[in-house]
Amino acid sequence: MLHSPVNLGGGTEPSPIRLRVLSLGAGVQSTTLALMAAHGHFGSVDCAIFADTGWEPAAVYEHLHWLMSPNVLPFPVHTVSAGNLRESLLAAGDGKRWASIPAFTRTVDRRGNVSIGMIRRQCTTSAKIEPIRRKVRELAGLTRKRSPKYPVVHQWLGISMDEVVRMKPSREAWQLNRFPLIEQRMTRKDCLDWLKSHGYPKPPKSACIGCPYHSDAMWRSMRSNDRAAWDDAVEVDRAIRTGLRGIRGDVFLHRSGVPLEEADLSTATDHGQLDLWPNECEGMCGL
Repeated sequence: MLHSPVNLGGGTEPSPIRLRVLSLGAGVQSTTLALMAAHGHFGSVDCAIFADTGWEPAAVYEHLHWLMSPNVLPFPVHTVSAGNLRESLLAAGDGKRWASIPAFTRTVDRRGNVSIGMIRRQCTTSAKIEPIRRKVRELAGLTRKRSPKYPVVHQWLGISMDEVVRMKPSREAWQLNRFPLIEQRMTRKDCLDWLKSHGYPKPPKSACIGCPYHSDAMWRSMRSNDRAAWDDAVEVDRAIRTGLRGIRGDVFLHRSGVPLEEADLSTATDHGQLDLWPNECEGMCGL
């Protein structure tokens, strides 16, 4: 279902746009955005870019492979990577440089009081934003020494109305972020309805296997429906428990600060409560 566009106050373009690029996470919203672009909605797009962390569920890679197959999208999909995030985490135990994930720490003071903290997140920037930015600069013919002070790139982001708080302006003067789903006031449900009405498959949730932002429902679904991913997450959870450089306390993937295989994965709704924890990555993640 399409709606009247929202006026975002973009005005006229001050210069010819060199590149219109879509950030593809292979999740519901970005898949809908890509396929709607293929149907001629929102204007033309030159290409899409998928940032591969090396730690996505198999279903995401299968869905991406389908999107990249002939006759699905009329524009190319570029895959970029800053390396394997899982391997980076495991190497961090040896004191090597790593991009921290928003994992949870548990510390106990002298009185036996337990505190749960959270590690500062760097993974989105290093594994998603920076590789995409480098590719965009390459495709647009931009160099570090000569970058215009006005937009020459439009970057399309698959953010819907129910996650409007994730809208962020570009930090680069040469790039303008565009949110076509917001312009059409489309929610995630609208995206699913559009995909269904056009006979497209429902995309999987796009997020790293061991993302600490997973809700209990997501962890439970993984344990029940994707045992390989669950076993992988449990293995990494055990491996990062101690020894991460610069981190005080034991480290866990689950918010409760207990080993993943021991965590209570019943949802807050199961207990008659609302789950207000932000279980979705911001920025490029999960788009």
